[in-house]
Amino acid sequence: MPWKNQGGGPWGSGPKGPWGSGPQPVGPRPPDLEDLLRRGQDRLQQIMPGGYFSGVGITLIILLIIAFWLLSGFFRVQSEERGVVLRFGKHVRTVDPGLNYHLPYPIETVLLPKALRVNTTSIGMTLIDDPARRGRSIRDVPEESLMLTGDENIVDVDFTVLWRIKPDAGGVGDFLFNIQNPEGTVKAVAESAMREVIGRSQIQPILTGARNTIEQGVQELIQRTLDSYGAGILVTQVQMQKVDPPAQVIDAFRDVQAARANLEQLQNEAQTYANQVVPQARGRAAQIQQAAEGYREQAIAEAKGQSARFLKVYEEYKKAPDVTRERIYLETMERVLGGADKLVYDGGPSGQGVVPFLPLNELTTKRPPTTGQPSSGGTR
Repeated sequence: MPWKNQGGGPWGSGPKGPWGSGPQPVGPRPPDLEDLLRRGQDRLQQIMPGGYFSGVGITLIILLIIAFWLLSGFFRVQSEERGVVLRFGKHVRTVDPGLNYHLPYPIETVLLPKALRVNTTSIGMTLIDDPARRGRSIRDVPEESLMLTGDENIVDVDFTVLWRIKPDAGGVGDFLFNIQNPEGTVKAVAESAMREVIGRSQIQPILTGARNTIEQGVQELIQRTLDSYGAGILVTQVQMQKVDPPAQVIDAFRDVQAARANLEQLQNEAQTYANQVVPQARGRAAQIQQAAEGYREQAIAEAKGQSARFLKVYEEYKKAPDVTRERIYLETMERVLGGADKLVYDGGPSGQGVVPFLPLNELTTKRPPTTGQPSSGGTR
């Protein structure tokens, strides 16, 4: 055959095929493993001239094993972890994040709980995978969420508890060794605490404005219970997600709520009207009272002034009766006749042609009487 003379087998020497040169290797060739092992054995024999099982060789092997054993005690604690070191199963210390060291196994071992991670426990609801929506949906768990209130009503409460391990050394140890199922313990204690607080409350405040008070009370009760267990858990927050009446009566309850809202609206409108009318009535009453007080003070002052004037006149009258009598007469006539229309007839010779019954008052121009002065219908 024509390819027999190429050498190296039917395809010739080297990586050649029947159609010529084959693929050539590209880049540096990887080291040969057998060659590396052979070189390592040669160096080891140079270090241990007597062989592997000589005294020096055994000592070196033991030292290497001890060195590797001691080096196995190094470990790294992540930022959200705490390292709990156990010596023959007993908790001896807790280390912070970073590179740390413990005596190698089996003397000491280390546990790395997520001490700084905030965990979430849901009561009354659970998250399930929903392939149709390509996500997770919430499913209600009525056996956990239906609770009895203090006024013997039923309310559906879904809430979540946020908690984490206490960051101190004792808290991490208690969390690891005092409770077996932390998630289940927190869930059971939270449900019990919520039922206790709801059982002491009325349904109306629960559904309206008492959520913050209930959340605070439940958080304190959960924390006290977990501390009594020595669980090493810190409850950071309690969040009430949904608070509604049961689904069977929710429509009727909403009608009742709407009626109460209308009642409150009407009461507020009536109160607004009362707040507007009552001050006006009180203002008018105060105005009338003040006017009456002013009239009384005015009448009293005028009466006192008239009496004082009369007393002054009387004192002057006693001193000079004739002069005072004439002055009073003149002042009175001036006041009476001051606003009247008058024709003075002296009865002398120049007035002999005057008819005695002539209506002289109609011959004069009428003038309106001066305010405050009585008008006189006659003439003199």
